[in-house]
Amino acid sequence: MVSRVGVVSEDFRKQVLGYGLTTAQILYRMPDHQSLLQTYVWQNYDLFPKFPALQDFLAFWQEKLEGPLFSVTVAHSRLIKPAELRAVNGVYQLH
Repeated sequence: MVSRVGVVSEDFRKQVLGYGLTTAQILYRMPDHQSLLQTYVWQNYDLFPKFPALQDFLAFWQEKLEGPLFSVTVAHSRLIKPAELRAVNGVYQLH
């Protein structure tokens, strides 16, 4: 394993640019048995609220895969958030 000093991972770069971890639970119908539903979980870094990576994946699914989509449930969390600030009522100094 080669370690490069000063090189930032692509995942960290995306987080700094506003990407968050997105998880989608995809329910789809089995191609040969339309009455049965199957679950697929997709996870990647994506941008809220338009989710371009998820949209691309779902477009690929509908174009190339045989199992018709039934529903998609999405959860999203920004992993790097602005620092929380609190107002300070006073400063106490001890000598």
